[in-house]
Amino acid sequence: MTASPPEVSRSEQLGARLRAVRARIDRACAAAGRDVASVTLVVVTKTYPASDVRLLSSLGVTDVAENRDQEAAAKVAESAGLGLRWHFVGQVQTNKARSVARYASCVHAVDRPTLVVALSRAAQERAVPLDCLVQVSLDGDPARGGVPVPGVGELARQIAEAPGLRLRGLMAVAPVGADPDRSFSVLPGLQERLNSSFPSADMISAGMSGDLEAAIRHGATHLRVGTAVLGQRLIPG
Repeated sequence: MTASPPEVSRSEQLGARLRAVRARIDRACAAAGRDVASVTLVVVTKTYPASDVRLLSSLGVTDVAENRDQEAAAKVAESAGLGLRWHFVGQVQTNKARSVARYASCVHAVDRPTLVVALSRAAQERAVPLDCLVQVSLDGDPARGGVPVPGVGELARQIAEAPGLRLRGLMAVAPVGADPDRSFSVLPGLQERLNSSFPSADMISAGMSGDLEAAIRHGATHLRVGTAVLGQRLIPG
């Protein structure tokens, strides 16, 4: 009788996937002539429990992300004391700005003036500024969120001048079905122009599980990776 293979623990699963993702990042940085230390892996834990967050922390993950406030707020509370940096990567409803500002170190998808006002009001209750990224629309589809490229400078100025906020750069999502290299190619020049006016704007948040290599080629400093680390989600999100 053939013995069953030993059961792999969740920690072992996550560890193996993390090593594979980090190896991809290493190879992509080497190919692009970039220092791997210039790229931060942000693990998107949406739909997964706080127990996974604790395991990720034990495996050396320092940056995690959520895209829904209700889930994020509860998970942050359950993961208190781990010293993690929490990123909010989803669309923020203005009535959720105060809640998000309580735990997020960085809000990635700032795409409208009303959100800037709401986040600024909330962030003034914090001891430290709230980092914000301008979400750039790479295809002009308003349903996907993001500001068109011509509007990036004005929204960036509003963030930079808003009390309690700190402009840190750009965030983008490659359109579904599009060539990510072509989509992300606009980002380096856009970030360079932004950084010349706002020295704190040194981040590019781009790249996910399927296109992180392309994002690294085009200057991404922060990668938002979920399924490649945690596995396929059973709950839509």
